[in-house]
Amino acid sequence: MGALDPVEPNHVILFDGLCNLCSGSVQFIIRRDSKEHFRFAALQSPFGQYQLHKFGLTTNQLYSIILIKDEKYFQKSDAALEITRDLDRFWPALYIFKIIPRFMRDWVYTIVATNRYTWFGKKDSCMIPTPQLKSRFLDNEVTL
Repeated sequence: MGALDPVEPNHVILFDGLCNLCSGSVQFIIRRDSKEHFRFAALQSPFGQYQLHKFGLTTNQLYSIILIKDEKYFQKSDAALEITRDLDRFWPALYIFKIIPRFMRDWVYTIVATNRYTWFGKKDSCMIPTPQLKSRFLDNEVTL
């Protein structure tokens, strides 16, 4: 396997690297992931594009957070709820919202995703991790 297809047991979160809400969410997750379960990559990065292609998703699918966990992918509200399961403290309790039918959860998710640039703003370029966090980001791993 190449560097675009990591073999680490950590779960990978693909996010819209230009979206302020998405970048803020990554920072939120990092602060509550003391066991470092998650690695991150922008959907726009070569790694993100490779993973979308690998799972048969459209490569312009930048409106949804994607979680790759145990060789399966989750998107939209399913991804968000799966992520909460591995966070510190009380955050795993939010997984109870899984009882709400997916079409209802994804309806709310889609409203926020559709309006995220208007409500939260957009960057001109993808977020660059600090040197301390660089090892948690897979964007620079682009060799096959």
